Amino acid sequence: MNKDIKYFGIDISHLVFDVTDSEGKYYQFKNNPMGFKKFLKLLDANSHCVMEATGYYHYQLAYYLQEEGVKVSVENPLAVKRFIQMKLSKIKTDKSDSKLICEYAKHVELKLWKGNSKHQLECLQMTRLLSVYTKQSTMLKNKLHGEAVLGHPSKVVVSSLKRNMKQVQKEMKMIEDKLLVLVKEVHQGVLTRLKTIPGIGPKTSLMLVVLTDGFDRFTSGSELCSYAGLTPVIRQSGSSVKGLPRISKIGNQKLRNLLFMCSFNACKYNYACKAIYDRLVAKGKSKKLALIAVCNKLLKQAFAIAKSGLTYDNNYRSVLVEN
Repeated sequence: MNKDIKYFGIDISHLVFDVTDSEGKYYQFKNNPMGFKKFLKLLDANSHCVMEATGYYHYQLAYYLQEEGVKVSVENPLAVKRFIQMKLSKIKTDKSDSKLICEYAKHVELKLWKGNSKHQLECLQMTRLLSVYTKQSTMLKNKLHGEAVLGHPSKVVVSSLKRNMKQVQKEMKMIEDKLLVLVKEVHQGVLTRLKTIPGIGPKTSLMLVVLTDGFDRFTSGSELCSYAGLTPVIRQSGSSVKGLPRISKIGNQKLRNLLFMCSFNACKYNYACKAIYDRLVAKGKSKKLALIAVCNKLLKQAFAIAKSGLTYDNNYRSVLVEN
């Protein structure tokens, strides 16, 4: 802990945010621009604000503070929760949470929050909307199938479902087209190279670029795999507790699910991925574990290609060749 730094633990809800500083002083402000300005008056060059990633509620304050030049850290709620449990706290209020977040800030190594560019924010918003439309489309298809199974489906119901499905699919196509144009403005090269990897198609390439911000936020393939929640967790203690290794799942679920769907084709057409899959299955490992290893390999290939400016060459059993 740097004694010169004054930490501010922040617990944010929809309407207000509670603050406790290093000296134990407690404040409460409205979660709006007026509240942000009042809070800013408490801060100086040595201030460091720490908050949890609480859905969407923390974004406005975090971006506001960042634009004002204040040091901001947005921490994983699970890490903060475990710290609170370690303190054996029996009191659970917004005031107590802000105090414990401040204590947490004093005892861990904090990373400064980078936030997203306006370009990346718009891409992520489009991605989230596509996810909503995809679920709606699936729901409508299932409903249409269910009505058909009845044997005498209502023409009014079927007509309405088909109209809705057509409209949802039209909106999906429009958003996908605009998202592609937006991504190409900044990441055209990366997008083109990713499509050369067997097992990764145009839509997957697009989503990989969006979910990783063009891979710019990562310094290694292992760091990226950790972000996706694909790194193994080993449970072992003494001679009696020997749990089976499993992936952490603490990471970006969308990215993890995307890679898992790609792993099936990668096992057929991607030489390096097929080799890993066959080797693990031959050793008696489960097919699911082998597919997870393929996900890791795919993601590391994507990272290498994004960072190196090279493309994939499957014919010569080499991951990369000069562009």
